[in-house]
Amino acid sequence: MVGEVQDKKTFIENNKFKRKELVDRIVRSIFLFIAVLCGSFVIFIVVFICFKGLQPFINNYSTDPNLVVKQDFGLFFTNERWLYDGNGGMFFLLLTTLYTTLLSLIISVPFSIFTSLFIVRMVPKKLKSTIKTCVELLASIPSVIYGIFGMGVICILIGGLPIQTAGGNSILAATIVLALMSIPTMTMVSINALEAVDPRLINASIALGASKAQTNLKVVISCAKSGIFAGIILGIGRALGEATAVQMVIGNNALGVGFYNPFNSGMTLTSAMLSGIGEATGIRYDIRFSLGIVLILVILSISAILNFVKLKLDTIKTKNSTSVFSKIGAYFKSDYELLRSYINDKIRKDKK
Repeated sequence: MVGEVQDKKTFIENNKFKRKELVDRIVRSIFLFIAVLCGSFVIFIVVFICFKGLQPFINNYSTDPNLVVKQDFGLFFTNERWLYDGNGGMFFLLLTTLYTTLLSLIISVPFSIFTSLFIVRMVPKKLKSTIKTCVELLASIPSVIYGIFGMGVICILIGGLPIQTAGGNSILAATIVLALMSIPTMTMVSINALEAVDPRLINASIALGASKAQTNLKVVISCAKSGIFAGIILGIGRALGEATAVQMVIGNNALGVGFYNPFNSGMTLTSAMLSGIGEATGIRYDIRFSLGIVLILVILSISAILNFVKLKLDTIKTKNSTSVFSKIGAYFKSDYELLRSYINDKIRKDKK
């Protein structure tokens, strides 16, 4: 009887194990299918854009057999003006895009880092969740709302300056709008990175005599730099790929030679793709996919470079896992030596 009971228990346990294994296989298959599906969408979009983007350089869009209408490959890289008829040049669109993104980062990166530091380290706990919710709401606002705000507020303020602008529509307006759009995304990622800092490092810094400001700047930010950098990468991706808000405030000047002046109107890759797309046909429609290829290459290149830098930062952090303690110790080494000598002298006097 005892043997039969044990056999039944073993049989039941084996059945439970088989059921769990079957459920695990089903779940893994579902996740694999979702991952393959998402990857397939990305591959399909890239292939479609590349296929459509190469058509203007190959096909003849003219209905007249004696006339050739296609994108000139040389002018695509050298022409100072962007045109949709096959003679446009994208080089200055690219420069305007990179320049606008760089200016927006100069504004958004410091704001996002210090805002996240303020929320994590300085705000009372009762207000912390409220402020985080507000930042999350800012990150979820549609880009067209930022564009309307830029047209109704930022462009008017810039237009009121004693400097000649196209009614306030300028690269500076696009820069400010992109900065406002990037700050919430970078702030939320930076908050998560700062909250993950080991409290023992903070306590060690304070115990060694560092002020709160020194601890926040030299310990907390230093430990969270990898996560902060990841937030910056996301912010750059949003700034590079934004079209609607930029197209509403930048002025859409097809002549790009004055891109270096932030008060000039300009045109980015994304605003050129969006401008007048509803009425475009033939080469005027397909040439926008050519700009899409350029934009994809730019985003992939910048993301690869930034991820490589982030990987280097993570590698340095891994190799020097006690580097923060070393820095804290080195910073307060003289004070520590003075305190140790004082204690030793005190012990010797007590022994005498």
